[in-house]
Amino acid sequence: MAKVWSKRFDNALDPFIEKFNASIGFDRKLILEDLDCSIAHAKMLGKTKVLSSSEVLQITNGLESIKVEYLKGKFSPGPPSEDIHYCIEEKLISFIGETGKINVQEEKQQKLDVYANNKFRNTLVNRNIICGLASEEDESFNSVNSIDKNNQNSYVVLIDPLDGSSNIDVNVSVGTIFSVYRRISEIGSSVTIDDFLQKGRNQVAAGYIIYGTSTMLVYTTGDGVNGFTLNPAIGSFYHSHANLKFPKKGSIYSINEGNYLQFPDYVKKYLKFCQMEEDDRPYTSRYIGSLVSDFHRNLIKGGIFMYPNTSKNPKGKLRLLYECNPISFICEQAGGLAIDGEENVLDIQPEALHQRIPFYCGSEKMINQLQTFIKNSK
Repeated sequence: MAKVWSKRFDNALDPFIEKFNASIGFDRKLILEDLDCSIAHAKMLGKTKVLSSSEVLQITNGLESIKVEYLKGKFSPGPPSEDIHYCIEEKLISFIGETGKINVQEEKQQKLDVYANNKFRNTLVNRNIICGLASEEDESFNSVNSIDKNNQNSYVVLIDPLDGSSNIDVNVSVGTIFSVYRRISEIGSSVTIDDFLQKGRNQVAAGYIIYGTSTMLVYTTGDGVNGFTLNPAIGSFYHSHANLKFPKKGSIYSINEGNYLQFPDYVKKYLKFCQMEEDDRPYTSRYIGSLVSDFHRNLIKGGIFMYPNTSKNPKGKLRLLYECNPISFICEQAGGLAIDGEENVLDIQPEALHQRIPFYCGSEKMINQLQTFIKNSK
């Protein structure tokens, strides 16, 4: 029975799962109230055009049939909350772990990587705003036509659908990173690779979503950085963090020190500098292994994030277009700096869709300190 039920909790029923998850152990009346509330919520989303009429019909029909079976007592042995728990557990298991495939980055693809990529692609394509989409999960870019089939849309989006996906199975914060550009190809034609290979300076918007103890959207359009926190009860984001800025003095450095022996000499010397008991040092070492999570913490508390080139990855590991450029845009708008060890990341002319670079970003003072070590190494 759990397998049959689990199908009814797919995709559009995600908000309902969250409600049921919160209601496990509650009595029969509360569960029925949750069902009625979810049906009403779906209808409201239809009236405000957030959901299409077919989506509303799919959700309400699914919830109504669940309600009918629940009232009839068609559950496997055990209290209703146990059946609900089994349904939720089975859905979660379907998203945990690897797909068994290797993606274009030559990395093991996680199930949630694929799910997130499909969700963002479908959502963006159906909004009739973008003319092109490039993702970390796809080998090439996707051209998107306008509804009138005349290629009238103006923006291209580059996205890392799920940053830090190696942390999924251990319940560590992950995120989504995105970058938006105006197309440079002629309106009325399909997009070309040149629409995506633009310098970071040309971004019209960039941001990230962090899925942690709360869900936050942090973004910039070139006029400061603002943060919005999700209220899951009504599905709306509140403007919770206005005009975000790096603290003038940072005291955190974030780097995978397990690769220390492979680092350039100037990075090794800078790390020793961070660890010295002198002036306002030693700095504190904090590293999560998710770019969004590490950057967000450093933005709030002040610090530097480093992912240098190594002997194993001489060109660096992070991707320029949909990781480094958007984070660099946010970083600079928040009063920080972002470099690749040679120049400002936003001034780099991209040469390939999945181009990798060394990456250093964070509080201006700490980046300047690092640059001193880089300069002295030459």
